[in-house]
Amino acid sequence: MPEELSRRLGTTDAVVVGLSAMIGAGVFAAFAPAAGAAGAWLPVALVLAGVVAYCNATSSARLAALYPESGGTYVYGRRRLGPLWGYLAGWGFTVGKTASCAAMALTFGSYLAPALARPLAVGAVAALTAVSLYGVQRSAGVARVIVVFVLAVLAAVVVTGLLGDDTVTFGWFAYAPLPASHVDVWGVLQAAGLLFFAFAGYARIATLGEEVRDPARTIPRAVGIALGSTFVVYALVAVAALRALGPELLARSPAPLADVVKEAGAPWLAPVVGAGAAVAALGALMALLLGVSRTVLAMARERDLPGALAVVDPARQVPRRAELAAAAAVIVLLLVADLRGAIGFSSFGVLVYYGIANACALTLDRGEGAPPRPVAGLGLALCVLLAATLPPASVLAGLAVFAVGLAVWLVRHRAGR
Repeated sequence: MPEELSRRLGTTDAVVVGLSAMIGAGVFAAFAPAAGAAGAWLPVALVLAGVVAYCNATSSARLAALYPESGGTYVYGRRRLGPLWGYLAGWGFTVGKTASCAAMALTFGSYLAPALARPLAVGAVAALTAVSLYGVQRSAGVARVIVVFVLAVLAAVVVTGLLGDDTVTFGWFAYAPLPASHVDVWGVLQAAGLLFFAFAGYARIATLGEEVRDPARTIPRAVGIALGSTFVVYALVAVAALRALGPELLARSPAPLADVVKEAGAPWLAPVVGAGAAVAALGALMALLLGVSRTVLAMARERDLPGALAVVDPARQVPRRAELAAAAAVIVLLLVADLRGAIGFSSFGVLVYYGIANACALTLDRGEGAPPRPVAGLGLALCVLLAATLPPASVLAGLAVFAVGLAVWLVRHRAGR
């Protein structure tokens, strides 16, 4: 019988963990490339990303309530579809989110001091791992502080972008009713895939399922609150950014939210926005490290990863070895790799991960709390569609990494592990 983690997180803690994962560094950068793909139809892409996130969240919440264990879709895949599908979900999540961890750490370092980005990134990973080793409740407490600060910064951006009148030259409503013939459908789909990456943090609530009190009630509620709150925040930020900059300037901006406050007549807010981006990256990094380590724990319990990583610290009730292994992998990537190209792969891996979650939800019956079949079916179809419309290099890299994972699984099983 594997050692179990302690159930210490309530609804508020779970919501905060989800918010800190979703409202992270992505909101400070994702709107620029998304605007480059969708142009004036960015709001449509945001709504589509929100629909995909809702479908995935509904499926994930029902599954997490039924299987309140660490590991998220890795566990659901094994239970509902078989060991291989669970393994592929866990493989995609672990590899993709390890790359995301490194990207968030580098974002943090770049905003603080570009010349020292890598050393600062390594320091951030080490510091946050040390915090989480003292217990998940402390991690949730730090996440709460980060979320409050980042939301305050985003509120300042939204108010400035919507109410500023010094240099606003492109009203959002001026281009909203563009003719349907002007829609670049492929660009809207690609933008939705990029924006979905910023929503994906609600999985962190599910992967912490073994540490949540009353999971059947807490997890669905926490996922719904976190996702709904995030969508409202993103919608307000998108409207403010489009009103202040317009789609063309937004697409070209390397720091879009800082440019929003500058263009809206409040340049003194730009350093505050930069600080918010750095802190948001820190919050996202913490939540990602928690999620990766819990998936490593679950895979180690099933011997899909070395069994030594399945040990739970008896004093702190945390998977110390899994957390240290995840941190070590991130630090290695920080030291040897340029991870800008890995973000596209991470998006691919996340969409595949949730595609498997929706497929698992389709196997549930009413007695197991099944979500409406159209919701899970739509989620599965949209995950496949958005993954296929990502940039070709990202799709090819994602397929290659999953092929490697499949080969590892086949070799291990043929050898009898």
